[in-house]
Amino acid sequence: MIVMMTVFWLGVVVVGVMIFRGQNSNSRSAATSRTRDPSRDRHPLDILDERFARGELDREEYEARKSALQRRDRG
Repeated sequence: MIVMMTVFWLGVVVVGVMIFRGQNSNSRSAATSRTRDPSRDRHPLDILDERFARGELDREEYEARKSALQRRDRG
């Protein structure tokens, strides 16, 4: 009887640890995906075009930044 109770409680502890580890790794991967910056995968000219389209930049600033980025890509 004592052996069966020990096996039972050991099983409860093992299952509890497995559940905790599974939830912990899932929350860690979710947090990593939330903090990842999607703009890191995009080309700077695409971001510049979007900012100009939203009206964040005037034409002069847009052209200056665009030419600077194009010079950087060529050089």
